[in-house]
Amino acid sequence: MSMRSRGRIETILAAATLFFAAVLSGSPGSAQSSEETVVDLELVIAVDVSLSMDLDEQTLQREGYVRAFLDPQVINAIEQGLHGKIAVAYVEWAGAISQYLSIDWVLIDGKTAATEMSALLAEAPIARLRRTSISGALTYSSGLFENNGFRGLRRVIDVSGDGPNNQGGRVDIARDAVVDQGITINGLPFVPDPTGGPLSLFDLPQLDIYYEDCVIGGPGAFSLPVRSAQEFAEAIRNKLVLEIAGIARPRLIRTAVSAPRISCVIGEQQWDMFMNGN
Repeated sequence: MSMRSRGRIETILAAATLFFAAVLSGSPGSAQSSEETVVDLELVIAVDVSLSMDLDEQTLQREGYVRAFLDPQVINAIEQGLHGKIAVAYVEWAGAISQYLSIDWVLIDGKTAATEMSALLAEAPIARLRRTSISGALTYSSGLFENNGFRGLRRVIDVSGDGPNNQGGRVDIARDAVVDQGITINGLPFVPDPTGGPLSLFDLPQLDIYYEDCVIGGPGAFSLPVRSAQEFAEAIRNKLVLEIAGIARPRLIRTAVSAPRISCVIGEQQWDMFMNGN
């Protein structure tokens, strides 16, 4: 065999080796990456189902999402996106090891799919679990983006709740770890109404500030507080529209240089006071 022929064979073998290595590694252009559906938004809706949320509140919360996915404003926001489609997962959470994927990833690309998502939410049972671990909810929710079959222009966790973190890791540390993955965290805190009667040990009148300073984060992050049961449905709809359309609420965004106005471990301190009287 001539030196020229041998050189050609070696070149072909080297090219083939590089090609198969690229395929096996799942590099751009490979069969693996082409299986992902490109969407405008990958959204995890993470809702608090701890016992501090009474059954009426939990029902109103669920009905708010059921109605939101039927709302023309939400559907229009989806259809007006660059790709006209989003992917949504729905998580219920409470304590540090209490997270439940109620609805796995669903592709929503218009009114029909949005109506189907609404029906799934209406049919799903509502869990009731103990303790409050926002940090656990954020960590669990962030893991759902991996190998979910979608590639979004944005990835967002929409976390709602009626109290501060009181179990698991520190919420601000969990937030920072999630944001470092390129995920934005938005908040929907249910702020207790001081005119509605005596507050319990675990109520936090400054929950909106706590969410702004300790929970939300990432590009365009915002928090939209709910202050009465009558606001549930409208707040949920407005929040979904803002998230889907990628519209920020500047006055609600905590800048990175702002020092926390409230302790990010206040929930843990409340629990310690309850358990030990300290």
